Amino acid sequence: MSRATVIINGNAARLRVAKWASSAPYGTRVEFRQTKRSIPQNDRMWAMLTDVAAQKEHCGRKYSPEIWKTLFLHACGREMQFVPTLDGTSFMPLGYRSSELSKQEMSALIDFIGCWGAQNGVVFHDQEAERAA
Repeated sequence: MSRATVIINGNAARLRVAKWASSAPYGTRVEFRQTKRSIPQNDRMWAMLTDVAAQKEHCGRKYSPEIWKTLFLHACGREMQFVPTLDGTSFMPLGYRSSELSKQEMSALIDFIGCWGAQNGVVFHDQEAERAA
C-alpha cells in the first residue's frame, strides 16, 4: 500500500490504523490532520472576500478576492512566499491554499475577515440578509 486515507469515526477505523502502523516499514510517513474546512465555510469566506474586494482598496489599489485572501491568510500567520513572475515584472504568492485549512483554522480566518471588515466599514451581504429575515 503506497497511500491510504482513513477518517477515524469509530473503533474499527482506529484498529485499522493501529494495525497498519504496527506493520508499516521503517521510514513510512504517517500524518494526522484535523478535519478540513467545510464547503459552507468556503462559500462564506468567498462571499466575504468578494464584499471586501468590491468595497475596499489596499495601498490605493483595488484587488481581486484572491489577492485579498492572500493578504488575510498572511495576516493570520500563514506562511507565504513571494516569487518573481516568469517575465520578472512582478511577484506572485505561493503557499496560500485555503483548501488545506482545518475547520478551526477556517473559522479563525472568517472571524478575522469579519473583524477587519467591521473595523474598516465593510458591509457583508450575508449579514444584511440575516438582519432582514
